[in-house]
Amino acid sequence: MQRILLKLSGEALAGDKKTGFDEDTVRAVALQVKELTQENIQVGIVTGGGNFWRGRTSENIDRTKADQIGMLATVMNCIYVSEIFRSVGMKTAVLTPFECGSFTKLFSKDRANKYFEKGMVVFFAGGTGHPYFSTDTGVVLRAVEVEAQVILLAKSIDGVYDSDPALNPSAKKYDEISIDRVIAENLQVVDMTASILARDNKMPMWVFRLNEENSIVNTMKGKFNGTKVTV
Repeated sequence: MQRILLKLSGEALAGDKKTGFDEDTVRAVALQVKELTQENIQVGIVTGGGNFWRGRTSENIDRTKADQIGMLATVMNCIYVSEIFRSVGMKTAVLTPFECGSFTKLFSKDRANKYFEKGMVVFFAGGTGHPYFSTDTGVVLRAVEVEAQVILLAKSIDGVYDSDPALNPSAKKYDEISIDRVIAENLQVVDMTASILARDNKMPMWVFRLNEENSIVNTMKGKFNGTKVTV
């Protein structure tokens, strides 16, 4: 593959800490992505913000404001992760759909493509820039826009199950499942808006656990034990 989009959940970035950053986890991600870029794979990255803020769980804040806080959480995550990537020798850029002063650059497809062509890892922060849309929708939207070949969903869980394995010890894990079935059974690989966008634009997604050794590189080399969501 020539271009992929990697989604890192905020919870996965926090490691066992649940909030904030676990630098060892982020550095391990950086070294794996560096290995991919050395093989001329172009990598875009979207991070969630759940290690700092989950606006949908707040009952006392206006939804629009809560979502704006979540967007800023993803900007903080991308800036931090980007700097760890730079510390191991990669060039990076952080793009947002809204102005953040000198912290980031404004997103456009042309700008993203220019950075990819220069061998940079491109971070897409701030979601879609609008409330009521999650980073799930943001990652599918950016993947479609920049014509990525696959979305890698690096989560704190090792694939897609027919029910929540934390609640149901007998939950069945899928090795492969169609996006149509994901939508029909509301399996929440990504939220429904993102699922429909992926289906309509034929964007495959591979789901795996981030905190398994060399999980990103292994996924790209075919040593994959997660779930492939097909279109």
